[in-house]
Amino acid sequence: MARKAKSARLTLLGRSEARIPASPAEVTLETFSNPARRNYRIHFETSDFTALCPVTGQADFAKIEIDYIPDKFCIESKSLKFYLASFRNERGFNEAITNRILDDFIRACEPREANITASFSARGGIALTVRASFPDRSAERDSVEPAKSDGSAARRPAARR
Repeated sequence: MARKAKSARLTLLGRSEARIPASPAEVTLETFSNPARRNYRIHFETSDFTALCPVTGQADFAKIEIDYIPDKFCIESKSLKFYLASFRNERGFNEAITNRILDDFIRACEPREANITASFSARGGIALTVRASFPDRSAERDSVEPAKSDGSAARRPAARR
């Protein structure tokens, strides 16, 4: 996924013939220069998000919310729409998909702050919400070591300052 920085290079805005890419790897999240110098928040929201379960291939439906404070660049909304729609054939666990969206978003516009909330519809009676943030403020808190082969995990204390 590449980044385009100048509004003169916006390729989707104003074009009705553009097609939705088959995968997120084919999408360019387009940007334009931030028109303000102050901190302000931008909120994107869609209830139309779909991705596929990596095991069963069944559709997972979600409401995606993106909140960010831009730095030098803002994300152009039509390119974001195409990017999110491109997940419709993408297999992945909900947690991985949410974090991928955040990583791609950060690479594209280098925001001061960004938060992605993905609220996945209930399946088997359980709904799942994943929140990923940049910068990751949880690095200073207690964390959990990756799971061992037996499925257990060990807590480790936060680093002392």
